[in-house]
Amino acid sequence: MTIIEIIETKKQGQPLSEEMIQFFVNGYTQGIIPDYQISALLMAIYFQGMNDEESTFLALAMRDSGDVLDLSDIEGIKVDKHSTGGVGDKISFILGPMVAHFGLKLAKMSGRGLGHTGGTIDKLESIHGIQTELTEEVFKNQVRQHHLAIIGQSGEIAPADKKLYALRDVTATVNSMPLIASSIMSKKLASGADIIVLDVKVGDGAFMKTVEEARSLAKLMVEIGKLAHKKVIAVLTNMDEPLGYFIGNAHEIHEAVQTLLGKGPEDLNHIASTLVAHLLVQSDLYQDFDIAYDASRLVLQKGLAFPYLNRMIEDQHGDSEMLLTMPLYFSSHQVQLKSKQSGFIDRIEALKVGKAAMLLGAGRQTKEAIIDHYVGIELHKKVGDYVDKDDVLLTIYHQEKGLKEATKLLENAFVYTDHEKEVQSILDTIQ
Repeated sequence: MTIIEIIETKKQGQPLSEEMIQFFVNGYTQGIIPDYQISALLMAIYFQGMNDEESTFLALAMRDSGDVLDLSDIEGIKVDKHSTGGVGDKISFILGPMVAHFGLKLAKMSGRGLGHTGGTIDKLESIHGIQTELTEEVFKNQVRQHHLAIIGQSGEIAPADKKLYALRDVTATVNSMPLIASSIMSKKLASGADIIVLDVKVGDGAFMKTVEEARSLAKLMVEIGKLAHKKVIAVLTNMDEPLGYFIGNAHEIHEAVQTLLGKGPEDLNHIASTLVAHLLVQSDLYQDFDIAYDASRLVLQKGLAFPYLNRMIEDQHGDSEMLLTMPLYFSSHQVQLKSKQSGFIDRIEALKVGKAAMLLGAGRQTKEAIIDHYVGIELHKKVGDYVDKDDVLLTIYHQEKGLKEATKLLENAFVYTDHEKEVQSILDTIQ
């Protein structure tokens, strides 16, 4: 077998065998096969596609190129959650404590942000003293004892995926459904979880702009999970406006805490409870989704999950008192943005809001950039709300950096209509 034979097979539109896929993934990861030949193969895949079985073989080969977390020595049902990335997405900090309350165990390894979407670990590090790098033994012990840990990715998780993605980025082959699905699932399959829920964002602030695109990706990822003998559910959620009211690192931790205390906005309550309910049903803790959903909502209303977040922060040496006092740490420099017209809000373009937060310093334009955990944006209005001219739309918490450019983006992010609009947070479910 040679790489030329593999390129020719895919160029002719034929499926690649498991052996072929392992051959090129291992060869490229080890530096045996050069960039130019893998570039040719990626382009052939881009045009000819892959079937579900090929996509699964690719996800598994990339998973096995590095460390795979073994959670088999932790009793109970282990679950994981992945979001495809959005603006104001703090669901992990809500879902984790909720599933812990129900006795499920979340051992989550997350990444940092780049571009307009924030990173889970960056948000967590707005809490003073928090440790996001733990040894595997400490990480697993924390999950074993208290059901919940969220840390940065340790070791070499799917190094083949990192190398292939870098090449896709410079060869115009990023936007390929099987390559996207395999990339995401290679990392999720390395997490060691029994059940995985995928939060597939759809809309202006998401990678997938249409429901049709997102549904295709979700179906493929769920099928890869099934073929890899994992339970996987995908929920399509709306990203045509930021999630919740707060965007920024400390700001999103604050809103997650408020949600866990029963004071969260409806979109966060609904999405978090939906994702948790699916995990409860797949775990056989509940047989009926609606009953599981109602139980999840009740946990939020009564604040029953908050102690699990508090304990996780303490376990990871963070200052847990900040959870209830986080607004005191927000940047003291504030600017309010007012509406220039009256009407119903039709859209709040999430991409512009995310880019504005990045310009303020809440996100990174390059991997080397240092973020400011305490700048951010607080929305005072959401899609569907009626506003009068000069009503305050949002507050910008800043340190001067990027303020002018961010303000201009935010001014153009609000789109108005003359009629009421109903907002739908959950767009579809694939399982």
